[in-house]
Amino acid sequence: MTEIFSLKGKTALITGASQGIGLAIATSFAKAGANIVLGYNSTPATKTAEDLANETGVKVVPAKIPVTDIEAVDAAFKLALDTFSTVDIVVSNAGITWTAGELIDPPTDKEWREIMSVNVDGNYNVAKAAGKIFKAQGKGSLIFTSSISALIVNVPQRQAAYNISKAAVTALAKNLAVEWASFARVNSVSPGYTITEITKFADAEMRKEWAARTPLGREALPSELVGAYLYLASDASTYTTGSDIVVDGGYTLV
Repeated sequence: MTEIFSLKGKTALITGASQGIGLAIATSFAKAGANIVLGYNSTPATKTAEDLANETGVKVVPAKIPVTDIEAVDAAFKLALDTFSTVDIVVSNAGITWTAGELIDPPTDKEWREIMSVNVDGNYNVAKAAGKIFKAQGKGSLIFTSSISALIVNVPQRQAAYNISKAAVTALAKNLAVEWASFARVNSVSPGYTITEITKFADAEMRKEWAARTPLGREALPSELVGAYLYLASDASTYTTGSDIVVDGGYTLV
């Protein structure tokens, strides 16, 4: 059974991989044998890539990938092809959260456009670049990081813009799964509340409420999410496409 989950000989490009969930995904894929293109934006990842390569014995190449810049995205995929000759797995993980509050007060139109630019347009840019390569190769697995926020209305925080952006990600994954069925699989993972940099905006009382609303009674660690991504990246999921795997400690059940 271990062979079916092996990524040995494959190449994975992961955006937003310098920390948090993205780094946990990259680490698990590297341990499973994949070479990694470690995408980052605001947090440099050269040392992180070196450490991961030394730890796992695979090749890890850092690449700055601001996902809103289509030329930078294309350049990262070219780097992957030039270095490894193939891109087998793409995890479109980069995203930002919404901390501005209610839509009409006090957020500005600029804040709305920013979250849509990163969370919607950024995923589109990555998908478009990946799809071209997958179609040429005749194979590939694209995995989006969505969120339970695509399925619910979060409380106590007000974050309609974020929720809408993640709903778009889940819908994009499902549509591409059908459109690309002849040459690639496309799926998404929807984490629940997870301890990462992106949730640092929440104070102790808010986090307490999140935990109280979660049947398992706590937030996840990034390492607790990676099994879903490894499954979707590996040959264990060759008949899985268009799925959204929810990993939320039971939050969306109650």
